[in-house]
Amino acid sequence: MKIETLLLAILIIACNSPQKWETKTESVSFDVKEQSPYSQRVLRYRDSMDAVFYSGSNQVLPKESIATEGKLNYFLPDESYRIPAQFIPIKNGEVFKMKTNTDRLPEYRKCGQLLFTIQDQKLELTLYQNVEQPEYLFCPFKDKTNGNQTYGSGRFLDFEEKDLENMVLDFNYAYNPYCAYNSNYSCPIPPFENHLDIEVLAGEKKWH
Repeated sequence: MKIETLLLAILIIACNSPQKWETKTESVSFDVKEQSPYSQRVLRYRDSMDAVFYSGSNQVLPKESIATEGKLNYFLPDESYRIPAQFIPIKNGEVFKMKTNTDRLPEYRKCGQLLFTIQDQKLELTLYQNVEQPEYLFCPFKDKTNGNQTYGSGRFLDFEEKDLENMVLDFNYAYNPYCAYNSNYSCPIPPFENHLDIEVLAGEKKWH
């Protein structure tokens, strides 16, 4: 999965504007070169997203927040949050209007269930397919960090259909919707079935 390209495409689809969206990890000093190859990939990806946001190229951050040294906030990479998942397809899945933080109601189809085990708990998330862009699969979720370490309305994960053959959930790539940075955007709210009763201490944290 080409994470950077896919993320930018999904964000544009999921979060619409009514006007028609050193990596800053936890306060721990570490040498990037001493990290595992996996952690280095995550950190490089985060550097690329910092550049996209703080250069103003995606036009999401308010102009007064643009800064060449700006960094988004993240948990440290943790490979224990990269876990295999079983994909169970939902045939003829229900099409429904997903709630957002505005009056916009985008249509999504329930594509399948993701079954996985983390922190000794068997859990599941529902994967959704955007009706207008069916090639992109979308997994919005909430967890017990929301409103504290992470954005209150939840975070997102993205996939492509080819990922279903060997599904891996990697919460280190969990990211905030555009409305976490700019109130001009309209973003989906994770359905109740995707509320996890655990803390997911991985991925992006609150912006401020």
